[in-house]
Amino acid sequence: MKKILPRGSYKLLNAWAFYDWANSVYSLVINSAIFPIFYAAVSIEAFEKGNVPDLLKDVNNESIIIITTAIAFLIVSILSPILSGIADYSGQKKRFLQFFCYLGALSCIGLSMFSFDYLWISLLIYMLALIGFWGSLVFYNSYLPDIAFPEQQDKISAKGFSMGYIGSVLLLVICLALLKGGFYPEDGLYPNNLYLKFTPVQVSFILVGVWWMGFAQYTYAYLPLGTKKDRSDVKNIFTNGFQELKKIWKNLSENLQMKRYLGAFFIYSMAVQTVMLVATYFGTEEVAWEEDGSTMGLITSILLIQIVAIIGAWLASLLSRKIGNIKTLIIINILWVMICIYGYFVVTPMQFYITAACVGFVMGSIQSLSRSTYSKMIPNGNPDTASYFSFYDVAEKIGIVIGMLIFAIVGEVSGSMREPILFLVVFFIIGVILLYRVPKLKKQLD
Repeated sequence: MKKILPRGSYKLLNAWAFYDWANSVYSLVINSAIFPIFYAAVSIEAFEKGNVPDLLKDVNNESIIIITTAIAFLIVSILSPILSGIADYSGQKKRFLQFFCYLGALSCIGLSMFSFDYLWISLLIYMLALIGFWGSLVFYNSYLPDIAFPEQQDKISAKGFSMGYIGSVLLLVICLALLKGGFYPEDGLYPNNLYLKFTPVQVSFILVGVWWMGFAQYTYAYLPLGTKKDRSDVKNIFTNGFQELKKIWKNLSENLQMKRYLGAFFIYSMAVQTVMLVATYFGTEEVAWEEDGSTMGLITSILLIQIVAIIGAWLASLLSRKIGNIKTLIIINILWVMICIYGYFVVTPMQFYITAACVGFVMGSIQSLSRSTYSKMIPNGNPDTASYFSFYDVAEKIGIVIGMLIFAIVGEVSGSMREPILFLVVFFIIGVILLYRVPKLKKQLD
């Protein structure tokens, strides 16, 4: 049995950050790069052949996966407060982290069998992968104030994101090497295999699951199980999470700094997540790629985003030490405004690559710094870190739904994906204004 490492321990911090290396392959390979292109190919073919359930025959192929994604995010929003309340009550935080990790990783492996021949099961597996990924993040993020002192949190949060970007890019490069011959080589990837023939894309999904589960073991070896709290006042552990969220909501009236920060985060995160989710679709619809060049062009831009994001996360951590978290976040939001305005005029592949590099820079910085800033605002020694991060997670997921809805409505009205990008500028400007209103109560946040 390993010795319990003290808070602030170098080995403990590294073990925590290493989970980003493990799970970020889902975000890149499944969420951003290979699965969207794979889904587009198989769904278009299914619609052309009429191999679609009657209920969905009049639905756009992309709408199917978008609706499925929205349902999965809704499920996560409902589950996270329930499970975080149980985790805080039982002191079994690591077990919940492991459960969602294995759920997501095994579902990624299951995506290797994705087919319109059994679409409902395939969509269920896709949903479970998403729920596993986002569900695990609630418990993973909630460890930050438990394992790191306030002065360590910006740096270790940035390190986690940076390790995630590096690991996911490494696996994506491996997958791209497998995919060099195409998604569906005639004889499969291993034509001489005894019974099974896997295409490169199937192997890619399997690798994601194995990578995620395998590297997560290092994190589990050192993270504490959690601390069981004396909660004799808890009447129902299943509704305890919602009661905790209600209590945190009431506590915000006494914590003006956190209240105003969460308001700002809700607004600007809504815009950030929307940009990240629609970037691939924008590149497909609005950029004048050369013939048959869009697939590799989009994957190249995704790789560029990941690489530059590493630099962005570290620079944000360094800058926050010089001028404080809030001022750094204000600067990043102003950069987002400039990028969105430039993005409106993007037409050529080179312009898209430039935009991708800029998005990567501010994406890495705003994600890592937002997480660590919130962590610092949680009252020191508070036992309900999972509930606090559940609150943070629910706010982010609701923001995603609202942001995507607004983007879709503006896009339908304008008939283009350019006008909605300009509309997102408004959210970043409001985010800057709200960040200016965050009280400077803690020295490290000024």
